[in-house]
Amino acid sequence: MIEIAALIGFAIAAYLLGSVPFGLVVTRVMGLGDPRDIGSGNIGATNVLRTGSKVAGGATLLLDALKGLLPVLVGGWLFGVGGAQLGGVAAFLGHLFPIWLRFKGGKGVATFFGVVFGLVWPVGLMAGAIWLGVAKLTRISSAGALTASASAPLFGWLLGPDGTFYALALISILIWIRHGANIKRILAGREPKIGETAE
Repeated sequence: MIEIAALIGFAIAAYLLGSVPFGLVVTRVMGLGDPRDIGSGNIGATNVLRTGSKVAGGATLLLDALKGLLPVLVGGWLFGVGGAQLGGVAAFLGHLFPIWLRFKGGKGVATFFGVVFGLVWPVGLMAGAIWLGVAKLTRISSAGALTASASAPLFGWLLGPDGTFYALALISILIWIRHGANIKRILAGREPKIGETAE
């Protein structure tokens, strides 16, 4: 019972960390306004970059990745592989559905990479390489993110410990759901290229 209570408490803490809207925090601290009022209206690094500040975009990217990475590392240290997976999924859910923003969060790409690197770093490298390759080929950031997230569960199954596939598959499905509008625009040939303004 004590261990179950500890796991529940840890999952809640990981969720709350994931819920911190760093994109909003960074833009407000730097006096750049609210990223929800520009571009795609998203609080993630890609939309924060549309404020015109590369520093803000980079800071958001790093912080959103760290809030996925840290719960994985702490969970692994405290509870082993299962704890690492629980921490990663909980933090990812926090980013997508943050309690501080009435459960309206980001699309989870940076946090996804943080989780993957924490769980199985070679899979993180592979997913990152796929994102870069697809994004460079298509000049569409969301296409790179979708492809990378779809490939991660398979790589996790091949290279990671038990349970990795299921954790990454859940995260991948949620990323695809949150990118529903992007997918429709990609299919219609209307998805903005990198550097263009999102609809």
